[in-house]
Amino acid sequence: MTELNQLTAVEAARRIAAGKLKSEDLVRDCLDRIALREPDIHAWAYLDPELAIKQARAVDRGDLRGLLAGVPVGVKDVINTANIPTECNSPIYKGYRPFADAACVAMVRRSGGIIMGKTVTTEFASRISGPTRNPHNLLHTPGGSSSGSGAAVADFMVPLAFGTQTGGSTIRPGAYCGIVAYKPSFGAINCAGLKHLAESLDTIGVMGRTVEDCALLTQAVTLRPMPNFSNVLKMAPRIGFCRTSRWNNADSSTQDLLERIASILAARGATVTTIELPDEFDQLYDDQRLIMNYEAARGLFWEYSNHQDQLSSHLRKVIERYIDVPYQKYANAVHFASDCKIQFNRSIAACDVLLTPSAPGEAPIGIEETGNSIFNRNWTLLGVPCVTLPAGFGATGLPLAVQLVGNYDNDHRLLECAEWVRQAIQ
Repeated sequence: MTELNQLTAVEAARRIAAGKLKSEDLVRDCLDRIALREPDIHAWAYLDPELAIKQARAVDRGDLRGLLAGVPVGVKDVINTANIPTECNSPIYKGYRPFADAACVAMVRRSGGIIMGKTVTTEFASRISGPTRNPHNLLHTPGGSSSGSGAAVADFMVPLAFGTQTGGSTIRPGAYCGIVAYKPSFGAINCAGLKHLAESLDTIGVMGRTVEDCALLTQAVTLRPMPNFSNVLKMAPRIGFCRTSRWNNADSSTQDLLERIASILAARGATVTTIELPDEFDQLYDDQRLIMNYEAARGLFWEYSNHQDQLSSHLRKVIERYIDVPYQKYANAVHFASDCKIQFNRSIAACDVLLTPSAPGEAPIGIEETGNSIFNRNWTLLGVPCVTLPAGFGATGLPLAVQLVGNYDNDHRLLECAEWVRQAIQ
């Protein structure tokens, strides 16, 4: 019999709506799992069990209804919550309680979801990691910056969680932790109430254990229609196998995995073709870093000016290096990315999605670093939607994954294709 904390979000929501499951029982099971595993995993920045149970009882009384009624959700700790702290993994914001919920949190509440607590982030969703460990092997990173969200979902502490992505911060921890993670098209989930790192890149993403779970949370906070997953097997996708110009950054296990998955999908009925993006797209990898750091230097300049001693040396160096970068250099990168967005639409016109690596390989050992975003930051700069799917395990027993990339604002089709691929490779 499946433990309640192991239920998918969709199944839990169905049972609660049908009166076959109490939200309080589900929340208590999740809290029990957290109590058991949190001393090892360190996924949570803040928990208030009594508050979570209070929300669940309101659902069970019928006071709260909606798509997510009674389903627990973790919130990355750079996203504002009015009734619990938002600390951004920085001593500068220790104990800080925002006046209002972020838009996505408010929409979760509107849908009856249970705000379970705040999940660990790296410092301001940048590079300096927190204490979170990979549930599959505590000696390895869970990825970042949405480290707590990825670990909490993977370890059955909570069925759903929000992440954010500026480079690879939703897709990479999803891949390392062996779960489904979805970075929507830029702007699809309202970012009001997010502590920005780089406002033209930051995208709120979602994490779950199934594609359908990720789609459910997205529907609840955006009101976008749910894909018709019941007919997904009738819609064999057109898949472009895109190794990218950085293919050599993937280890042999990841390269072999992608080649094998491409063959499997073709055998299952998908149309699989090789897609090579224009050579100049390689510039996007460096331009993403320039744009991110240029915007971060300005977005965090108050913290630098007033609390420099409480910033990591990494962030201090970023701000000091990029605060005086000429605007035109930044503008050139932004304009180039805009041109590439138009070219990208043309380049994949014959495809529904691209098949490409999620990460260079398994999660690296150690928790001081969060891994390499080389297979994410180009797509983030293009603003296109991405999904990572678990696809087996590597030589050290840690998860491997594949990434699907869609066209801008064609998230509906991307999610349908992701579910088709998931069923084809399971």
